[in-house]
Amino acid sequence: MMNLDGQRVLLIGAGGLLGRTFATALIDAGARVLLADRALAAVEELAASLGERTMPAAIDITDADSIRAILALADQTWGGLDTVVNTAYPRNPRYGRRYEEVEYDDFCENLGLHLGGYHLVMQQAALYFRAHGKGGHIVNISSIYGVMQPRFEVYAGTAMTMPVEYAAIKSALIHLSGYVAKYFLKDGVRVNCISPGGIRDRQPESFLAAYDAHAGRIGMLEPQDIASTLLYLLSPASRGINGQNIVVDDGFSL
Repeated sequence: MMNLDGQRVLLIGAGGLLGRTFATALIDAGARVLLADRALAAVEELAASLGERTMPAAIDITDADSIRAILALADQTWGGLDTVVNTAYPRNPRYGRRYEEVEYDDFCENLGLHLGGYHLVMQQAALYFRAHGKGGHIVNISSIYGVMQPRFEVYAGTAMTMPVEYAAIKSALIHLSGYVAKYFLKDGVRVNCISPGGIRDRQPESFLAAYDAHAGRIGMLEPQDIASTLLYLLSPASRGINGQNIVVDDGFSL
């Protein structure tokens, strides 16, 4: 287990599948975690289960004032932050349609919510770290479908698809993360991405079998597989890693 004793982490999207696993892993490694999510009740419940080194808060990543308020809360409570981890996944109610059915307004709205929200978080977090003069680290969650074309065949026979908005967002997020890393390079602000492969979450057995046929011995990942990579990135062992995208997919993208 990586030792993150004393590290102060803002975890955005903490109420989600990855977020909850990340929160537990961070606490187990000794960090203090500000659990932020649009669904406040979810992170209040999570904070109650994880104990005194957590603090729940509501956030809207599409609202700069909301982000600045969270950063100010960290200052008031813990005297600052060391790391911002963003796992948020905002989307409108029509997200996830097949390509032929995606309308222009929905495509643009979903890019604005997701990619635009990540831009705002990176912008405000990097400015915060610059102003404090001690550097900081931002970690974004992208996807293997930000680095490769979809394997549409694994969705055959299911109601699932690989949304075009997702591919556009996640590929752009990798490049945008590198942009911000370069822009704030001399300010000591690091920005990195993790690009997971598929994560097990009650998918149909036919999909799991088709997916696993393209991967190694693990196949579909568990959330903890991604949490382990996050702990490495937040540890001193990764101090020279900046502007990078780490793919965690058991070889699915090969």
